[in-house]
Amino acid sequence: MSAILNKDAASCMAVHTKFLALGTHWGMIHILDHIGHNIRSKELPAHTTTVNQISIDDNGDYIASCSDDGRVVINGLYSTDNNQAINFDRPIKAVAMDPMFFKSGSGKHFVTGDDKLVLNEKGFLSRHRTYVLHQGEGPIRNIKWKGSCIAWANDLGVKVYDMNSKSRITFISKDNPHLRPEIYRCSLCWKDEFTLLIGWADQVKVCVVRERQDDDTRDLPKKYVEIVAMFQTEFMVCGIAPLGTRLVVLAFDEDTNSQEVSKAVAGRPHLKLIQPNMDFYDEISNDALSIRGFHGYRCNDYHLESLEGESMYFIVSPKDVVVARQRDKDDHIQWLLQHAKYEEAMSAASEFSKQLKRHNLQDIGQQFLDHLIEEEQFEKAARMCVKILGKNKDLWESEVFRFAQIQQLKVIAPYLPQKDPNLSPSIYEMVMNEYLLTDHIGFQKLIKEWPTDLYSIQTLVNAVLDKLQKDGSNGVLLQCLATLYTQDKRYDKALHIYLKLKHKDVFELIRKHRLMDSIVDKIVLLMEFDSKEALKMLIENIDRVPVESVVNQLEAEPKYLHLYLDGLFHKDPHIAQEFHDRQVVLYAEYDRSSLLSFLRSSNYYPLQQALAECERRNFIPEMVFLLGRMGNTKQALHLITNELRDVDQAIDFCKEHNDQELWQDLINYSIDKPSFITGLLHNIGTHVDPIILIQKIQDGMQIPGLRDSLVRILQDFNLQMSLREGCKKILISDCFLLLQKLIKTQKRGIRVENNQTCHICHERITIRDLQYASNVTVFFCHHAFHEDCLPAHNMESCAICSAQRRSPGVFAGPNR
Repeated sequence: MSAILNKDAASCMAVHTKFLALGTHWGMIHILDHIGHNIRSKELPAHTTTVNQISIDDNGDYIASCSDDGRVVINGLYSTDNNQAINFDRPIKAVAMDPMFFKSGSGKHFVTGDDKLVLNEKGFLSRHRTYVLHQGEGPIRNIKWKGSCIAWANDLGVKVYDMNSKSRITFISKDNPHLRPEIYRCSLCWKDEFTLLIGWADQVKVCVVRERQDDDTRDLPKKYVEIVAMFQTEFMVCGIAPLGTRLVVLAFDEDTNSQEVSKAVAGRPHLKLIQPNMDFYDEISNDALSIRGFHGYRCNDYHLESLEGESMYFIVSPKDVVVARQRDKDDHIQWLLQHAKYEEAMSAASEFSKQLKRHNLQDIGQQFLDHLIEEEQFEKAARMCVKILGKNKDLWESEVFRFAQIQQLKVIAPYLPQKDPNLSPSIYEMVMNEYLLTDHIGFQKLIKEWPTDLYSIQTLVNAVLDKLQKDGSNGVLLQCLATLYTQDKRYDKALHIYLKLKHKDVFELIRKHRLMDSIVDKIVLLMEFDSKEALKMLIENIDRVPVESVVNQLEAEPKYLHLYLDGLFHKDPHIAQEFHDRQVVLYAEYDRSSLLSFLRSSNYYPLQQALAECERRNFIPEMVFLLGRMGNTKQALHLITNELRDVDQAIDFCKEHNDQELWQDLINYSIDKPSFITGLLHNIGTHVDPIILIQKIQDGMQIPGLRDSLVRILQDFNLQMSLREGCKKILISDCFLLLQKLIKTQKRGIRVENNQTCHICHERITIRDLQYASNVTVFFCHHAFHEDCLPAHNMESCAICSAQRRSPGVFAGPNR
């Protein structure tokens, strides 16, 4: 296209879905594709001067052209059978082919326009025939044929001819007759077979061809035209085309203060998108076009052609052809990028990825990252890397190096992928080294959060050790080193550091990795760090850490030893029985309140040694218990009465041992102590005869609560008597019940043969009779009788056996 227009000038164009046909002022016709490349090696033979109009059939097989040289030429692109070159001997301004020209038997019609509209037909024996359809209204400058309708424009207006009815169906007059048609040509365009678009200089009309519904159409055409939209414009219309329900209009403006066209200064042409209405229009968009030499062009120098179904529009000027397309998603994204709306562009690219041809999400995202970094929005740029870079390892590594160059590695670190993809270990190590140099807490967080397979543990260990050479007391770095040792399964080194730092993770480390064998020689350190946790761990693992080993290490720390042995004792009193003698001393020293409970529960300590320890410390209650266990109850009672002076405890002690001598000693001790006598009177009744105590009370002694004590003694006596009577009744009742049960059991245990008969009446007695009947008597000698058959005086012994031998039954007494 560029080469053609550099040496020639475009005069007209016709478009088809297959190609473009460009006419020039030198009379040439070039066949091009939709992006301006020649698709024929040579131009078509056509005219000797300006090509005024080109027409293409619907199939794209034939092209018709006309020129001021008076010739109309029809060329077949694939066949020359129907090629024609007709000379009319007068300038032909317009031509239009039958859309069905390619069909055989179609008549090969085409129409031409000069001072009249002529229908041309290829008749019998290829003879050329013509029919005048209209004349007498001036030159015809534009013709458009669609379906069965032919529309043409002359100086007065636009008319439509119906080929089916062979009649003109409408005349649309021009509202402004003063506009000169040779300067302001009328633009025609069929949107479809029924909708005609008319652009008359400063006026636009939209017309629809309809079928008449009236029954009486004898004097009228079967079709008529209705104007559905009409409005005046503030610009000159150089071309018109449809876009859905809207119109695409090529607009032309002139700056002039006179009526003389030669003095007018042409402006830049505009491509407008408008919404038509009756009497007005709404402008949707307006694009100014950069056309070479537009200052010297007039309205008729521009043409607008459209490609149906593809929303492509071709603006033709003498030296330029501009293609206008409906904005697609690529255009929208390009506009968003130009206005720095990157996030909206990414969203649109993601949503319409299959419709994009020039853009993709990756490139848009990269532009967005460049913009964010340029604007120093590093945090947002790092966050967007996750969405933009996705799973592309190379892009991730490249971006990390860029962040490193601008010293922003710590910003991108939280967003680095840890899986799918895995970056090179050097990338993660570079980031960690940045934290090691500037942020020890952040470094510690990374080594805990990042999987160990992302980096070389030994590399980081060496780096931390180098750092510790300069700052050996840095607790955070020591913790980091311990964590790295743990990750590298060098648990002994990690444990040593944790113990040195007294870090809470030491116990978790020991449990998790079963390091009990490693702490056998570190018991004291663990107890000093956290005795509660250490005791819990040691007691739970006595099979891994022997009790003897722990006791030996804690010898120098008796308080910790006491805690350990006490924990073992509560878990199982038999575990550390060999150390119970030592525990007596430890309880006496550190936990006096638990000593007596321990003495009561354990049987593995030397009583004499424990008594000596308690005597040394003057622990009277413990001494009382030990003396009682050793059998020295008298001395124990003496301690209670003389040292503790606790009558209740003395009474409980006597009750516990239930020794009459102890009771007698307690009574003798209490006889001159009224408070002790009161206590004895309240409690002695069920263990010792109260008379013994009462007889020893001296006359005239005042005893607090004596009356109540005596009443209580009587009540206790009555209660005892009542209990004895109740027990006696229960005993007697139980004896009778047990005796009956024994007799029934013995009766059922006697073996009786089937079909046995009563030995007196000789009637049959069955086993069922023995089980359920109450009038059968069986003796231990196995003889059975009906009770009614036995004499009343002989119910206790078998009459048969008594007769045979005068001896008792199986056992003394009745043998029944």
